[in-house]
Amino acid sequence: MATTPRYKRVLVKLSGESFCRGGAGIDPEAMATLVDEIVPLTKMGVQVALVVGGGNFVRGRDLASNRLIQRPTADYMGMLATVLNALALRDALESRGTPARAMSAIAMTSVCESFVRERAICHLTEGRVVLLAAGTGSPFFTTDTCASLRAIELEADVLLKATKVDGVFDSDPVTNPSAKRYHRLNYQQVLSERLGVMDLTAVCMCMEHRLPVVVFQLAKQGNLTRIVRGEDIGTLICE
Repeated sequence: MATTPRYKRVLVKLSGESFCRGGAGIDPEAMATLVDEIVPLTKMGVQVALVVGGGNFVRGRDLASNRLIQRPTADYMGMLATVLNALALRDALESRGTPARAMSAIAMTSVCESFVRERAICHLTEGRVVLLAAGTGSPFFTTDTCASLRAIELEADVLLKATKVDGVFDSDPVTNPSAKRYHRLNYQQVLSERLGVMDLTAVCMCMEHRLPVVVFQLAKQGNLTRIVRGEDIGTLICE
């Protein structure tokens, strides 16, 4: 195991479900667990940015499925939900003595900073955790695509995608106990086999810019730290 971090700057993709436990809204215990995973990275000197989802409040695609709300409107509602999570996590990190900044792709200056690439990089280099909210700021794009976009913009060394299961499997490990985990995949395998790791736009962006992706299980305590130290956790997607 490496004594120094393998990655200097990481972007972590968190789902809205990370902020609650089997329900909706924000669960204080779930928030505390997130903080416990993030703080050790900053103490190692790793620069941390996070893209947060909003599914614990609103899922744009699901909301639009009843046809009462148009898809662009539903997507904007979902973006606003991610801001709620970013603000909550910012304060939770600050309460533990870890400086953090929430930055939104949709301008709301009385609530948080607007996303500006140079400013975000400045925050990272000065040791602040950067929480990226409101997706890309445009409808029809998922938070996976936002994560790949922001990771490339911020010149992250890796994109760490937190999921419910321990990596990418050849079938659903929840329903198939014999499902086998892929330790390593290339981008073309993910695309051709439609493994559902991320949406296709996000995968293509990572492939074009040679951005490695690690898919891992957030629920296992210490996984983030172990990945950053170079341990074989989850599934690595690269060239």
